[in-house]
Amino acid sequence: MTKKELVSAIAEKSGLSKKDSESALNCALAVVTEELSKGNEVQITGFGTFSVKTRASREGKNPQTGEAISIPESKVPSFKAGKSLKDAVAE
Repeated sequence: MTKKELVSAIAEKSGLSKKDSESALNCALAVVTEELSKGNEVQITGFGTFSVKTRASREGKNPQTGEAISIPESKVPSFKAGKSLKDAVAE
């Protein structure tokens, strides 16, 4: 599903216009992004939890030369599905 399709589905289910639905979706995504960039987590009961995890530094290989390289530590976004979402998908 693309963002455009998601906006259409939100508009259909909520009765909002597509413009209002897109605005609401963009605002929600902006808030989640902003909170994650601060290092906070966002928990949506029944849906899941968005958080930031630290990926440890590690050794890798340059695929072209086979030379060993050091990959630095990095922060990555993470999502853990809630029970209701897991149950809905399992059905």
